Amino acid sequence: MKIINASTEILTPITGDELRQIEYAGRTCYKSEDKITDDSAKKFVENLIKRGHEAMLEHSSLSVKFICDRGISHELVRHRLASFAQESTRYCNYSQDKFGNELTFIKPIFFEEGTDSYKYWENAMVDAEIHYFSMLDSGCTPQEARSVLPNSIKTEVVMTANYREWRHFFWLRAAHKTGPAHPQMEELTVPLLYEVSGLIPVVFDDIVEKCTEWRSQKNP
Repeated sequence: MKIINASTEILTPITGDELRQIEYAGRTCYKSEDKITDDSAKKFVENLIKRGHEAMLEHSSLSVKFICDRGISHELVRHRLASFAQESTRYCNYSQDKFGNELTFIKPIFFEEGTDSYKYWENAMVDAEIHYFSMLDSGCTPQEARSVLPNSIKTEVVMTANYREWRHFFWLRAAHKTGPAHPQMEELTVPLLYEVSGLIPVVFDDIVEKCTEWRSQKNP
């Protein structure tokens, strides 16, 4: 049995052309392409966001791989304007060598190692692994044996969405727009938000500001 931390990986190469693509699409509406300069994109996109004209942000997209537990993956795939590819427990046979002949679980961020709660959780994962492999050994297929897999089983999800949907995603999952997100969701989305905003100017700055505000209130 393996226990790992949740993580994310940005898959889309960030080239610096993302804002210029949005600017070109946006200026098509006004036929103001002649105003495009080497450094005009940042200001143009900033004004789009301030005016709430976020439809133009749909002209750039981003792909991110989430390594998380199944419970969090169920929340990820609720974002219906995104595209998803997810590791399949129906077809993946974790008794095979390429999976290390073991199950991998995501460590719950809210349980401290050594506490009773953590030990109860860890024992439950050990039991799940024992019964999963026992079912395979008895002739069950992976899609049958997966019925004993818990929410903590590791899964990989690739999410692709345009910048407008990523803004919606971060507002909900990192910046508390509709209330606190699940702790294991914030474990992924808050660092991802800061990483993305550091790579892509302007688009996520207001969300970062709000996220930083609530984090400072939480940890004065």
